[in-house]
Amino acid sequence: MSQPDLLARLERVEAQLAIQQLAIRYAMAVDARDIDTWLGLFVDDIDCGRRGRGREALRTFIEPATRDFYRTVHSITGHAIDAIEGDRARGRVYCRAEHEYGDQWIVMACVYHDTYERRDGTWYFAGREEDFFYTCDVLERPQDVDFARWPGPAPKHNPPMMLPRFPNWQTFWSGTDVSAISRKP
Repeated sequence: MSQPDLLARLERVEAQLAIQQLAIRYAMAVDARDIDTWLGLFVDDIDCGRRGRGREALRTFIEPATRDFYRTVHSITGHAIDAIEGDRARGRVYCRAEHEYGDQWIVMACVYHDTYERRDGTWYFAGREEDFFYTCDVLERPQDVDFARWPGPAPKHNPPMMLPRFPNWQTFWSGTDVSAISRKP
């Protein structure tokens, strides 16, 4: 293997490791309510849609959202980096998030669809879109609440939109009677 090839491979491995650290640092910062560390994981000019641009615009979302739950536990269960192209990358992070809301303990199986950007040698989130498989109280079955129990405002997608994001999902199940294995297909 040539030295340039070896250096390119090493750079890719280093990029993957740095990007994967973003997800766990995100989870740890949210659970610790370390808002400044959390904000520092995003590019400084992050597009926050109607809230504007930049980390302070992002603060207007995260700070109130973290006050909705006393305790949270975000467990990263998988991270796929789908593409790294120079200083840009994209990937998906599987997560089980738990939220204390009064007497409820809301669990959420979710996926973050991420874009990443390297600036001055450091990788950041350039975009992060959350979707979920289900949310419910830990004492409930997801099917019993149509996969979408959430205290306060409902999650963005109600019902969850996760399954149609998998291109093979509909094809795999088309023409199959799933009534024996799912009461809420």
